[in-house]
Amino acid sequence: MHLLKKKKEKKMGRKMNEKVSLRPFEKEDIPLKVKWVNDSENNEFLHYDIPLTVEKTQKWWEGVKDREDRKDFIILYEEIPVGLIGLLNIDKKNSNAELHIILGEKEYKGKGIAKKAVKALLDYSFSKKELNKVFLYVDDDNEIAKKLYEKVGFIKEGILKSHMYHNGQFIDRCIYGITKNNYEAIK
Repeated sequence: MHLLKKKKEKKMGRKMNEKVSLRPFEKEDIPLKVKWVNDSENNEFLHYDIPLTVEKTQKWWEGVKDREDRKDFIILYEEIPVGLIGLLNIDKKNSNAELHIILGEKEYKGKGIAKKAVKALLDYSFSKKELNKVFLYVDDDNEIAKKLYEKVGFIKEGILKSHMYHNGQFIDRCIYGITKNNYEAIK
């Protein structure tokens, strides 16, 4: 089941590239997540405890699959799974959530897939989940990700100095956000 079908795209007043779509993360996707996270080219900015294992990820999945405060998706390019995207810490009271993404398949990077996936998730967040804001954290030295988020319309709201300790060092992280009104204005 795809989140963005042609009829729904027209209804939402947005034409999406049909090659990129999102579908809910399923138990069968666990080996893909493990593969993508363990890939050294993907995990530089992910901050997982590596190596991630299938067993550990199955336990994670059992614990989160029915939760209301998160939503995980597989990014599909021409029906091929190429990455993960989703919302964490969905806060209904304050109408916001945190975005996470990983484009796992190297040969699909640099083709605009992540940008289209983020836009699809924002469409979902603001129309289906009726959120007012989506935010994210990104390492200050992750220039590629920061450019992606800014192209989509996220605004850098601040820098959190020495915010995370990972692999023996403190990391500065930026917080980016986008509101429904700002997103609607630039679509």
